[in-house]
Amino acid sequence: MQRALPDGLRGQLCGPSYQGLATFAQRPFVSEDSDLARWGPDVAVVGAPWDDSTTHRPGARFGPRALRALAYGPGTFHLDLGVEIFDEIEVVDFGDAICPHGLVEAAHSAIRERVATVANLGIFPVVLGGDHSVTWPSATAVARARGWGRLGVVHFDAHADTADSVDGNLASHGTPMRRLIESGAVLGRNFVQVGLRGYWPPAETFAWMREQSMRYHLMQEVWERGLDAVVGDAVDEAMDGCDAVYLSVDIDVLDPGFAPGTGTPEPGGLAPADLLRAVRRLAVEVPLVALDVVEVCPAYDWAELTVNNAHRVVLEVLAGLAVRRGASPTAV
Repeated sequence: MQRALPDGLRGQLCGPSYQGLATFAQRPFVSEDSDLARWGPDVAVVGAPWDDSTTHRPGARFGPRALRALAYGPGTFHLDLGVEIFDEIEVVDFGDAICPHGLVEAAHSAIRERVATVANLGIFPVVLGGDHSVTWPSATAVARARGWGRLGVVHFDAHADTADSVDGNLASHGTPMRRLIESGAVLGRNFVQVGLRGYWPPAETFAWMREQSMRYHLMQEVWERGLDAVVGDAVDEAMDGCDAVYLSVDIDVLDPGFAPGTGTPEPGGLAPADLLRAVRRLAVEVPLVALDVVEVCPAYDWAELTVNNAHRVVLEVLAGLAVRRGASPTAV
């Protein structure tokens, strides 16, 4: 492995997060496939700046850049887990999939290919969306690398995203989970959704979901039973006959009071403290092989509330991966 950086570039990745090169968590930037292979990181961050599949408020194309440039850099020592994250796992920023506007096939192909480059090397991809349609190409690439039909999905969202089409669009951000199940990349029984609420999709879509043996946990159940119990069930359901789990987090699973910067806000969602602890638990206890965080729309954000919550979702998963991969926690 070759992990040396020129002094000038290393200097651009040090200090406060508001200065220097804008990479995720100020991690080294790697642009070429060959350099990624030589570097051999544990995790590679990929931007998926696509939002032409959005139904309501566009702007998630700016999410990857905001998560790199606008999030407050909190440090890298995880107090609860007692690990210095980047001492334990090597993380690089692998740049963006280049998504030409208005061309869904080309954009999704670019996302699929860039995530495949990461997953085929046995590296954990962290995909920054973009609207939720990007999960279709991203999870497809991971399933091909890790085992077609052997990949479970845990999906945090206000919306099921299992419509057959939205306004005639088969590749809408309201349809990706149906496309994944129809393709066989993920079996219905291993697709588990947490936090659904509100008024969409309609009853016939839920009927289709039940026909596929999908599992879903409405926000009402979370309120009644508690998120910890629900996540425990979700883990068992996603891992039923599977080898690994893909984690997909739509930031609108949070109540819009905590995440106003999203395209389809739905009141009555999770609090950040609960979501962060849930994804941390998954990373520590479950063989996760990929993460995406989607639907961050900076134009509707206030004081970077949404950006910082989404940023911390990624950090919690990275910290959990560090513990799972053998880091020895340090008492605080």
